[in-house]
Amino acid sequence: MPVMNSRPALRWLVPAAAVAVVVGGGAAVGTLAATAEPSLPPRTAQQLLVDLQTARLDGLSGTVVQSADLGLPNLPSLAGGGSGTADITSLLTDTNQLRVWYSGPDKTRVALMGTLGETDVIRNGKDLWLWSSKENKAVHRTISDADTKAHPLPSDLPMTPQEAADRALAAVDPTTEVTVGRSATIAGRDAYELVLAPRDKASLVGEVRIAIDAAEHVPLRLEVFPKGSDQTAFQIAFTQVDFARPDDAQFRFNPPPGAQVDESTGLPEAAKPDTAPKTPEDAGFTTVGEGWTTVAVVEGGEDGEAGQEGDQAAQVLSMLTPVSGAWGSGHLLSGRLFSVLLSDDGTVYAGLVAPERLYEVALEHK
Repeated sequence: MPVMNSRPALRWLVPAAAVAVVVGGGAAVGTLAATAEPSLPPRTAQQLLVDLQTARLDGLSGTVVQSADLGLPNLPSLAGGGSGTADITSLLTDTNQLRVWYSGPDKTRVALMGTLGETDVIRNGKDLWLWSSKENKAVHRTISDADTKAHPLPSDLPMTPQEAADRALAAVDPTTEVTVGRSATIAGRDAYELVLAPRDKASLVGEVRIAIDAAEHVPLRLEVFPKGSDQTAFQIAFTQVDFARPDDAQFRFNPPPGAQVDESTGLPEAAKPDTAPKTPEDAGFTTVGEGWTTVAVVEGGEDGEAGQEGDQAAQVLSMLTPVSGAWGSGHLLSGRLFSVLLSDDGTVYAGLVAPERLYEVALEHK
């Protein structure tokens, strides 16, 4: 089956790269908002992990800078996000500034600030707003607790150090070495540093560093370093932070006059519990290996590309490296932290590993 006839695999290509980053433009920002190393009472790695797990946060607002230098080509967006969602290719290749507000799990707001406009994701109780000032368009959904349990919001890439740390800490298992790094001052606050490193040196990830507020125990910065490099491939950090609870007005959104508003109830049908696949295998998703060297395998579908999506898919393939071997043939996306192989039979292989490991899995998968 020609690779161009497999839309699900192609549409999974860029999100796969995003997943590789969070489990773990242009130039990186260096050590964001960090100054001299403060003197703090000693804390063990286990104590810092407990601090993160038991921290209670009533409210927070601040400015976040996120940067990525993943060594990727300038891919067109295939993430399928609608108006109001952050452009995933921007978050994978550029330096971005975001404003964040938090007043409990059902009152959150993230604003991605761009030169051409602002993109907001706002959760206020049962109201979820996705707003694009550039397009003057909003998507409004009325959601329930069951909806958010089935499909937590927002998704894709982490937009705060807390989200990034949560996903990195999910990798803490016997395959991970956890140590304490150097303390730092970030956004004017003293912080400890927790360091996560893969025990399996076959991973392209060298280490993940999480700076934790010494008083509030909230992540202030997360950095991901490729193996053998002292230059970050991905980082996200507060440059300004306030732990006072934001005013409720921050979470109320009224579309401006003339804005296009898409109104709907609940989440898309594919995300609902009664219609979603019951297991990853049902969705054509499996994994090979464990820990930091896990390879995700996503089976291709049969429906064909058409129109704009087909043009985008062709553009992506033209930017990828053609590869072939005993496993078959396809196209390779290789970055500083991960590799993604799109085979000509429509199957995608992705992991925090070198391409050679993907070829091994593809051969076993034949």
